[in-house]
Amino acid sequence: MSAPSLFAAPEPLAARMRPRTLEECVGQEQLLGPGRPLGDAIRRGEVGSCIFWGPPGTGKTTIARLIAQYTEREFVELSAVLDGVPRVREIIREAEQRQLLGRGTILFCDEIHRFNRAQQDAFLPHVERGTVTLIGATTENPSFELNSALLSRCQVFVLAPLTAEVIRTLLERALTDRDRGLGALELEAEPDALALLAEQADGDARRALTVLENAGRLVGPRGRLTVELVTRTLGRRVAAYDKNREEHFNMLSAYHKSLRGSDPQGALYWMARMLIGGEDPMILFRRAIAMAAEDIGLADPEALKLAIAARDAFHMLGAPEGYLPLAEMTIYLATAPKSNRTKVALGAALEAAERTPAEPVPLHIRNAPTGLMKELGYSAGYQYAHHAPTAYIPQEYLPEKLRDAAFYEPGEMGFEKRIRERMEWWKKLKEGTGEER
Repeated sequence: MSAPSLFAAPEPLAARMRPRTLEECVGQEQLLGPGRPLGDAIRRGEVGSCIFWGPPGTGKTTIARLIAQYTEREFVELSAVLDGVPRVREIIREAEQRQLLGRGTILFCDEIHRFNRAQQDAFLPHVERGTVTLIGATTENPSFELNSALLSRCQVFVLAPLTAEVIRTLLERALTDRDRGLGALELEAEPDALALLAEQADGDARRALTVLENAGRLVGPRGRLTVELVTRTLGRRVAAYDKNREEHFNMLSAYHKSLRGSDPQGALYWMARMLIGGEDPMILFRRAIAMAAEDIGLADPEALKLAIAARDAFHMLGAPEGYLPLAEMTIYLATAPKSNRTKVALGAALEAAERTPAEPVPLHIRNAPTGLMKELGYSAGYQYAHHAPTAYIPQEYLPEKLRDAAFYEPGEMGFEKRIRERMEWWKKLKEGTGEER
């Protein structure tokens, strides 16, 4: 007699395997472990309104359900994608009736960031009065997506992506659990197949369990889960990237910081992650061109020229050939000598200009196109630099109040080392201690 099929169950495997106790929860120990504020509050049955922020499949809904269970409150689920304010009003009316009977309500709002600001405001008075305990789940940065008024009434908890080790534990649990999992099918899984699935799930337990269930359906009772089968069932991985939200800025920051930190491997990786996520390459070129001026500057004057040339080459070639000059530029900028002295000099000069906005131009470097200007001393005493063999004649170019100010101080890296030597020679000539070359 063959084992009974579990695939006719009303709920998918990921839902059936949802942890029923805090002890069954794995992967969020930083929140739920003993001595942690959220875990201890759940065990005491004293949890207030909160926001769970984390990637898909990391346990946001599970923890919300456990809170309702441990605090003995009614669990009511609301989807910001499917429901609106009328449904919120209906839930509140039911919660008020429940409150009269001495029972609280956990209102779990999935994808809460999908509600606009006005819709989010609908929660405020009811959270304030304690009619419901609001638990919002979001994959987006709540500081960008949620009202400050709502955030001030909720504690934010950050859920981390699950590690491959944690996901493998969940997969093995699902394979052996005969009541809720696939244990009755007596499936055999190659260790490498489980390792592959745990790694390829990208920290998402729901995705891992869904793929496991689909693979099990393909092989049937007492079937064998192989690497080839898991690879086929996984399909193409989708890049975890959002072109106009936080992940966009996180990866762009990682790209820039890898360039600045002289790590071509990291810079190439984040460049590639953004490209396969569908990013416009011009975003990368713009950041790289700015980086060439900000972080390389005159330590390697070729960097800015190469970045602009790479951008122009991409315009000419398009994708995918245009990715080659993008990669070449990325490697060059990452391995170039670094200096932010130009940026520092610009900031110092702007600060001085704001501090001394009315300082007059010294007479000897003023233009004198009229006779009156010449009579007033305009251009008097000016020395034309090219009259000297070295094209340098010591004279003052700053206002009197800023005499001897030094905005630009060249560094010791790359081409700036030569600039430093030249400036030090000019300084000695100006002081009368140097010799003509």
